[in-house]
Amino acid sequence: MKIKRKIEIAVISDVHLGTFGCHAKQLLTYLNTIDPKKLILNGDIIDIWQFKKHYFPKSHLRVIKKIMDMATDGVEIIYITGNHDEMLRKFSNTKIGNISIVDKLVLDLDAKKAWFFHGDVFDVSIQNAKWLAKLGAYGYDVLILLNRFVNWCLERLGRERYSLSKKIKDSVKGAIKYISDFETVASDLAIENGYDYVICGHIHQPKMLIKENKNGKTTYLNSGDWVENFTALEYQFKRWKIYNYNNDHLRAFYVDDEVKDMEVSDLIAAITIIDPKK
Repeated sequence: MKIKRKIEIAVISDVHLGTFGCHAKQLLTYLNTIDPKKLILNGDIIDIWQFKKHYFPKSHLRVIKKIMDMATDGVEIIYITGNHDEMLRKFSNTKIGNISIVDKLVLDLDAKKAWFFHGDVFDVSIQNAKWLAKLGAYGYDVLILLNRFVNWCLERLGRERYSLSKKIKDSVKGAIKYISDFETVASDLAIENGYDYVICGHIHQPKMLIKENKNGKTTYLNSGDWVENFTALEYQFKRWKIYNYNNDHLRAFYVDDEVKDMEVSDLIAAITIIDPKK
């Protein structure tokens, strides 16, 4: 019997299912270690921008099935739409059983207000030149694919994995400024609206810090991603924590045996067993 950690809220974002960069097996291992009351999917879970009929591995299907199973078991699943899964915004404010789709979310957490949204609303390239943003996304996907080959070679040489895209972003002044501006704008808006926490995704940079201005302060949090950082946010005992798979995961937990050979028909069956009357 597997012992799972009970937590109030788990937040994941930027999984990008359907792309070469997605690390679905690691995410599935993580989901198998937790028993949350709420699972918040903060955007870009399924990458509809780069969806390819010929590439959607079983491990990616297993993540979807796992989330459906969690909903069936009573976990509240809240899917906040992002830019890569923006097609789901047509279904905003839809609720089926324990699964709901929204564009943003506000929760009361132990007498404090938490504001959740993906964060692409701040991205000018997406708002004003979507074709340019998509072109950049394709380039990023190619870089991730190249990075996987590099890491395959490094692992066989007994060396540590290396993130090309993270190295580039950490060294380019424009990227550093963009991240800083993103955090400041999100935090200023949260302070202006009286939110104690602002929780985003989108920029693939896990972070937790106190942001202040002349009008007050807030806690800015970012759940990171499951492409480069393998991170999530967890809320328990009135505290937020950044979970890092590489440092925090329990090696005793593995992917469930019963989903190893799952086919698309099994996924459809998993979706249809959700009872909307629950």
